[in-house]
Amino acid sequence: MKKMLMTGAAAGALFFLAASSYAQTAASTEPQGSQATTDGQIAKEDQATEVVVTGFRKSLSAARDIKKRSVIQKDVIVAEDMAKFPELNLAESLQRLPGVQITREAGEGRRISLRGLGPDFARVQLNGMEVLGNVDSAQDSRGQRSRDRAFDFNIFASELFSKVEVEKTFQAAQNEGGMAGTVGLFTGKPFDYGPGPKAAVVAKLGTNQYTKDAQPRIAALYSYNWDNKFGATVSVAYTKRETTEQGHNTYNYSQIGKTDFSDPTHPKGKAYDLVAAGLDISHLSAAQQTRFLAGDLYFADGNRISSWDAKLERLGVTGALQWRPTENLLLTLDVLHGEVTTHRDELHLATRPIKGLGSTTLDTKAGGVWPAQFQTGSVLNDFRVDSNNYVTMTNVSNATFGSEHRRELNENRFNQAALSMKWDVSDRLLIDGHVGYEKSTYKTPYDDKLYMRAKGNLIADYGTDGQSASFQYPNTDLTNPANYAMDNFYYRAFHNGSTLQEGVLNLSYKANDVWTLRAGVAYHKFSQDGASYYYDGGDNGTTGKTRGTSVADITSVFSNSFGSWLIGDYDKAFAKYKEYHRLVPNTDGTGGVIKDIENVYKVMEATSSAFVQADWDSELFGKRFRGNVGLRGYSTDTRSTGWIQGDSYAYLGTSDVKGSYSGVLPALNTVLEMTPEVLVRFSATQNLNRPGLSSMAAQGSAFQNNTDKCDWSKPANKDNCYVSASRGNPDLKPYKDDTLDLAVEYYFDKVGLLSAGVFQKKITNFIDSLTLHDIPFSQTGVPVGAVPGANANTNVTDFSMPINVSGSKTLTGVELAAQSQLSFLPAPFDKLGILANYTYVDTPPALTGISKTSYNATVYYETKTWGARASMSHRSIWYTGHNSSVMSADTRGFQGSTYVDAAAFYNVTPRLQLTLDAINLTNQKDTQFWGQSEYLYNQNQSGTTYMVGLSYKF
Repeated sequence: MKKMLMTGAAAGALFFLAASSYAQTAASTEPQGSQATTDGQIAKEDQATEVVVTGFRKSLSAARDIKKRSVIQKDVIVAEDMAKFPELNLAESLQRLPGVQITREAGEGRRISLRGLGPDFARVQLNGMEVLGNVDSAQDSRGQRSRDRAFDFNIFASELFSKVEVEKTFQAAQNEGGMAGTVGLFTGKPFDYGPGPKAAVVAKLGTNQYTKDAQPRIAALYSYNWDNKFGATVSVAYTKRETTEQGHNTYNYSQIGKTDFSDPTHPKGKAYDLVAAGLDISHLSAAQQTRFLAGDLYFADGNRISSWDAKLERLGVTGALQWRPTENLLLTLDVLHGEVTTHRDELHLATRPIKGLGSTTLDTKAGGVWPAQFQTGSVLNDFRVDSNNYVTMTNVSNATFGSEHRRELNENRFNQAALSMKWDVSDRLLIDGHVGYEKSTYKTPYDDKLYMRAKGNLIADYGTDGQSASFQYPNTDLTNPANYAMDNFYYRAFHNGSTLQEGVLNLSYKANDVWTLRAGVAYHKFSQDGASYYYDGGDNGTTGKTRGTSVADITSVFSNSFGSWLIGDYDKAFAKYKEYHRLVPNTDGTGGVIKDIENVYKVMEATSSAFVQADWDSELFGKRFRGNVGLRGYSTDTRSTGWIQGDSYAYLGTSDVKGSYSGVLPALNTVLEMTPEVLVRFSATQNLNRPGLSSMAAQGSAFQNNTDKCDWSKPANKDNCYVSASRGNPDLKPYKDDTLDLAVEYYFDKVGLLSAGVFQKKITNFIDSLTLHDIPFSQTGVPVGAVPGANANTNVTDFSMPINVSGSKTLTGVELAAQSQLSFLPAPFDKLGILANYTYVDTPPALTGISKTSYNATVYYETKTWGARASMSHRSIWYTGHNSSVMSADTRGFQGSTYVDAAAFYNVTPRLQLTLDAINLTNQKDTQFWGQSEYLYNQNQSGTTYMVGLSYKF
């Protein structure tokens, strides 16, 4: 593939040079579509006549025209008007484009997957500069605080943006990275709006069927343009809303295990141990008792009903200054501030045995300080098993529950400043570039858990296939404090932050009417660091003074759609036990030193790059033929420092490891216009994707086993010193892809578009774990002092770290798209319009985070006075992990889903508009699964949100 691409690029360049000799003397002056997201490169499409967007149909037309002019494969969404993006959320807008799939949380779009690759492979730029976003998820199972390269579109309100572009193919003039594609976000500029003042205000008020709160959403934009000599624009967007996700979930499973002996007096296995310790199975039939005691059953852990409730405030502020000191020089300063503050309460009622099997419904006698009702084991009345030995139903009396109230505060902050320059040195020479800085931080000052225990009856039924959930609590009052006892508090905190510094300088020289030569250099410096702090009930000293005590004076009743139960009240509980959020010993002397501090590492990357590219606009066999061919070279230095930890997360030292890589990426993009309406696109490119941050992190572990026999001072005993170590690998090379892309597009009328495309990516440099045996400490990158008595020549028995593996993986995709205004229909149906797309991606199992099929459809009706549209988005089942074992929870993913949203407007006057939005009309279930049989892991719903609003243009 690489040879094909290089040969094709070289041959193509020679062919195009020859073709130019008989090209038209005066090539078409239509803008050729160099990319607006290309590091400040002057975009010829930006020189086109301004399109005044006044409605959804007009925005489709403007976006279509940008796509048509572009040389690379690109899809675009344009704002309907000032502060009026087509959807409330940028991710939800992007899902309307072929090849784009999104994840949602609490009904709102969050991250995107693009063209067969997950969120970590899609790069996002803001006003030409790469954008970083550190955010959180409500749920652990969705990677709650993942430190990665993915961008979360929940950070910014959509009203702040005027345009979004998705570049699906690569060109040399674009910074390397984002192997799936590059998403460009653009805020409004004063010169976009014409001379004089322009302003708009949008105010909306909404509610959700579950939260029933008032949800204000306000945006305002003001711009003044002094005759295109100087201009200033400022916009502000504020949102306040409550969200909830509620439903059933598990913690995967626990297996009894035939060889899990916890009691030597019952050598037949764990099942016998449980019965001996107090689990009552006498109500089972003889056959069921035999089946249970066989010790090969898998029981669902957790059996939990949950509610993830949040109060969210989001503020975004953008500013832009433009100055044209001379007719041929333009300076633009863009600044953006975004912040999201979330107060979240997680409320769970789950099975949580004290001395039973995992977190299943099976418990024994508690012993210790627990009240009398906890001193009797559970009674297993009935159960049902499938062909995989998974227990899909249990009927248990006197089960032990845990009521968990988790409260947390999350603070996300983002700041960016970028100064760009465009200088028309002459009619032929153009220079542009930018310098910028941004910082993104994510902090959780507190993330606390208040645990209580309870006793009651439970019938947990997951259906015969294990893929649904229904819980019943017969003859149990879960709102009675007498059935509960206090357990303890768990205190946590987190933080991480990213910084980016970037500088770009590009030159463009128009050699003649056919050829434009471009070159540029760029510098990109990125760093990220953070830490996670865990202070559990044992270490913080709360277990000793709280466990087993009454909860009568510290609780309240919580209810959601799935049940009612008691939860702990922090204010009351803190007052009663003289507690507070802390990561140090209590002022009353209880609690020891925090031991569990994790994810302590810093990753740094510095990249210098340069490109050369030739753009042409000529003829081939009498047809307009345009494109570009070029090379981009890069050199990246990496460095990571991280803690090495041992037993109980003890700090053993800091690892400091450096790495580097470099290369050259060829790119060829062509557009052949068979007619002015029919375009054929072909691209052959290489790109890269930098390794995941967790793989590069130098953090790791070191353990010395057989400590009772090991003695480093005695040569005869050194062989008894078994040492194991691991760490991340900052010297990892980036993923590489060779991509071929072919598309045919037909443009008709003012809005119409039909397109069909195929693409193939051959990906190398995949990352896996390697274990080396019997190597000296000096070769591990782990500090020698991590193991007492060791030196540089000490033998490390087992050492593991991530490495790049040989071989390649190929994905192939098909994209189909259509949009049309149905003006050929008789009135009043001639105001109808449709847009739809379908994507199929064939990927190997190692590539996760993508659905094989997805499709989107929007039907709209629009007049000068009113309009409405409804959108449906579907994606099929998708995986986040695979394992060859049938019952392994490492196989996991999400079931397919279909979301339906709607919007309508009415123009009261030419300046005043009334709007109505409905999000998640069908209250779609979000379902996670585990195992090859797709057993239910987590299923929740977030309700439908409705919003009414007014917008006014000045």
